[in-house]
Amino acid sequence: SKESNYLELRDNTSIIEQLTFSTERKYMATLVDSPLHKQRVLYVKGAPEIVLSLCKNVLSYDGLKPVSETSHEIGSMLNQYQNQAMRTLGFAYEIVEDTKDRFLNGELENTNLTFLGIAAISDPLREDVPDAVLVCLKAGIDVKIVTGDTPGTAREIGRQIGILSNNDSPESMITGPDFAKLNDKDATLLLNGLKIMCRARPADKQRLVQLLQKSGSVVAVTGDGTNDAPALNHAHVGLSMGSGTSVAKEASDITLMDDSFNSITNAVLWGRTVYKNIQRFIIFQLTINVAALVIDFIGAIFWGKLPLTVTQLLWINLIMDTFAAGALASLPPDPKVMKDKPRNRNAFIVTKEMAISIFGIGLLFVVLLLGLLYHFTITDYFNTGEPGLSIKELTVFFTFFVMLQFWNMFNAKAFFSGRSAFHGLTKSVGFEIVAVVIFFGQFLIVEFGGDVFRTTPLTFQEWVVIISSTSLVLWIGEIVRFAKRSR
Repeated sequence: SKESNYLELRDNTSIIEQLTFSTERKYMATLVDSPLHKQRVLYVKGAPEIVLSLCKNVLSYDGLKPVSETSHEIGSMLNQYQNQAMRTLGFAYEIVEDTKDRFLNGELENTNLTFLGIAAISDPLREDVPDAVLVCLKAGIDVKIVTGDTPGTAREIGRQIGILSNNDSPESMITGPDFAKLNDKDATLLLNGLKIMCRARPADKQRLVQLLQKSGSVVAVTGDGTNDAPALNHAHVGLSMGSGTSVAKEASDITLMDDSFNSITNAVLWGRTVYKNIQRFIIFQLTINVAALVIDFIGAIFWGKLPLTVTQLLWINLIMDTFAAGALASLPPDPKVMKDKPRNRNAFIVTKEMAISIFGIGLLFVVLLLGLLYHFTITDYFNTGEPGLSIKELTVFFTFFVMLQFWNMFNAKAFFSGRSAFHGLTKSVGFEIVAVVIFFGQFLIVEFGGDVFRTTPLTFQEWVVIISSTSLVLWIGEIVRFAKRSR
């Protein structure tokens, strides 16, 4: 009745028996004692093609018609909705006039259902999803859709977000039941080309994750429903939605509070950036270690004293372990890293390129600094008249060493980027602050360190010579990077 209050009717309707929705059945059924009809009524809703297959008749404007006469028309209507990426729901009912059981072993039995119609629900994509998916694909991340939706709906969603194209083979899409029929060997062969799995059940999602992992892939899964929990739990990284069920959140590793796919690309961006920054710090740290250890070892043998004192080494370690870590870790993310291909998760963090840089530059610094010590030894450069190396000469040596590392920190910043060390410097506030602290810290130690740091003040001219000569490390690095960009 048009004048009936639906909510009041629903509240006054007592449920006799119910089959809850499951991804295996793809429908739910409720047997009620209807106050409107004054008798028992069986209501069924679920996937339209499944619900229709349970019915004998279809209620039309012209009355009841056999399903066989209307199935083509209904199928055409379903395709029309699904090709618009709309989710569809079918409805059916039966006025129960006998006493036979309608539920048996979790399925419907003894029914005479009449198909009522279809509801098409539009769930438009977020505007940022296609761009976010494109960023992932360019980053070498394979994106697959695993959904309980119909093939038509899943295909249209895949087309809209840029995963599926007209040139893709039929093997790029499969249904959950068809996937379940394949043995592990045949299913694994499909993985590389598979882009969409539709009508997927929880077991299908979990099996897909496990097969991808066995093939060597690092798998991240997003989901918001209870049926996503097994896949979320077995994935390397499970990402649940903030609006999802508590079961999905418990099974996941990370919850996206904004429900945005773009948050995933941002997480990848930051993850890759942090990894690169750690590598930059390792380059800077190990270069100092190679130079400091070799110089002190050789200096103690040939000069009878440590070129760098314990307190000086403590300052160098403070630069290396604390300040440099803060400077390089605070570098902002570079979108360019999203064009890199994924690395092997078992790969050693020190790459061949890094090792060449560490030992090459470290040994170059050793040669320069030992050459400086040797020059001071044979010339008494500052005419101090002191036997061996004077405090003045050792102060210049110490400052020369620190300033070499200071300029090399800029080279470490630019490592992997292929850009100038000055690119984005104004956005790297943390890096700028640390650079200023190191420079003025060295100045204060030299000018006021005295016996504690074994230093003596330097003249303005001496500071200018040391700063300008050590800066050649940065300028040579800039020339090398420019040459690589010009290839």
